Parts: sequence; C-alpha cells; structure tokens
Amino acid sequence: MRFDPEEREILESFEKEEWRSVMDEEELERYRNYARYTLRKTKRINLRISERDLIAIKRIAQEEGLPYQTLIASLIHKFVEKRLRQDLNEAVNS
Repeated sequence: MRFDPEEREILESFEKEEWRSVMDEEELERYRNYARYTLRKTKRINLRISERDLIAIKRIAQEEGLPYQTLIASLIHKFVEKRLRQDLNEAVNS
C-alpha cells in the first residue's frame, strides 16, 4: 500500500507509540465521525479558495488534531445534512 507523506507521518507517529487514548466519550464520538466520513470518500475535487481562508482552515484543523481536508469534508457534509433535513421537514410540514 502506498502512503502520501502525511499518511506516512501519521503511521510513523503511531508506531512510535506517540498516540494517547481519548477517554472523553463525546470527543471519542467526534473522532469516530471524522473517521467515518473520511472512509466514505467517493470523489476527489479541486477547489480554489483564498490563501487567507486556507491558512485559517489549516490552523483550525491543527487545533482540532485532524487533517485540513477532513475538516473541509466534514464541514461540507454537515452543511449538506442540515440542508437536507430542513428540506425534508419543510416538505413534511407543507
């Protein structure tokens, strides 16, 4: 299996036992969701955004402890899911 540089870095860090267990159940569930969304990738896209926004996204992702691409995918997914739920609620209530 081939790994990109970021994946190699994560694997090496894991093999050096630099990872710690997450005990907080809410935080654990959040990371399970990140993993779930990451594993369900189906399409690759190219997206142009401002450098300023990308820097901010990378900073936030680092603070959250996840890859910035995963953060972006998660934000898009959350937006779409909320939007779909609103549309369904409106259809049911009309």
